Amino acid sequence: MTTAVNRNPRRFHARSAAASGAKYLSLVLASAVVLVPLLVILFTSLKTRKEALATGPLDLPSDWFNFENFRIAFTQGHMMPAFLNTGIILLVSVTGTVVIGSMTAYAIDRFEFRLKKLVMGAFLLASLVPSVTTQVATFQIVNDLGAFNTRWAPILLYLGTDIISIYIFLQFIRSIPVSLDEAARLDGANSFTIYWRIILPMLKPAIATVVIVKGVTVYNDFFVPFLYMPSTDLGTISTSLFRFQGPFGVNWEIISAGAILVILPTLVVFLALQRLIYAGFAAGSSK
Repeated sequence: MTTAVNRNPRRFHARSAAASGAKYLSLVLASAVVLVPLLVILFTSLKTRKEALATGPLDLPSDWFNFENFRIAFTQGHMMPAFLNTGIILLVSVTGTVVIGSMTAYAIDRFEFRLKKLVMGAFLLASLVPSVTTQVATFQIVNDLGAFNTRWAPILLYLGTDIISIYIFLQFIRSIPVSLDEAARLDGANSFTIYWRIILPMLKPAIATVVIVKGVTVYNDFFVPFLYMPSTDLGTISTSLFRFQGPFGVNWEIISAGAILVILPTLVVFLALQRLIYAGFAAGSSK
C-alpha cells in the first residue's frame, strides 16, 4: 500500500517534467523557425560578394562593420522614395481606418435603425469574399476614378471599411456606459460631440490595437502597390525590394541588406511601443 502511494507522486512528477520539457522544446523550435531566417539575412547582408558565394548561410561575416551593401541597397535600390511613399500611404490609411471604423462602430452600437443586422451581415459577407475574385471590377473602378498609378489608389482601397477594425472598436464601445451619452445630451451635446469628446478618448487601447494590425498589413502589403502603382517613382518598400531581383538578381548580400532596411523600422516601432501593444491586446481580450 505504501509503495503504491509513493509511486504515484513519482509518476506525477515524471509526467509534469515531460510536459514542461515538451513545452519548452516547442518554444525553442518556434523561436528557431522565426530567428534562423533573420540571422541568415543579417549575416549575408554583412558579407562581401566573395564571402556570400563561398561561405554557408549561418557562417559569420569576417567584417561586422561592412555596410557597403546597405549603401548600395539604399541608393541604387531607391529606398528613400520607397520609405516616403510607404509613410504617406500608411499614415493616411491608418488614420482613416481609425476614424471611419470608430465612427461606424459608434453608429452601430448607439443608434437604432432599420436593417442594422443586415448591414453588419453585409460587412461580414464582404470580408469573407476573396479579394482576388473582385480585382477586375476593383481595378476598373480605380481606373475610372483616375486614381490608377497614384498614391490615392492604395489609400482608397485601404480606407475601405475594415470589418475587423469595426469589431475591435465595437467591443470597446459596448463597455462604455450609455449613461455618459445621456448625461452629455442633457448638457446639450450632439452625437458628434459625444463621439469626439467622450467615446474616442476612451478608445485608446482599441486605437492602439487597430493601428498595429492595420499598420503591419499596409506596411507589408505587396499586391495592391504592385498592381495599382506600377511606376518606379511610386514604389513602396515591398515593391522596391521586389525590383531588386532585376539589377541585383544574384547579389544576395545586397538583397539581404535591403531586407534588413525594411525590417528595421518595424523592429524599432515594436520595441518602442511593445507595452502599449500588449496593453491594447490584453484590454481587448478582457472586454
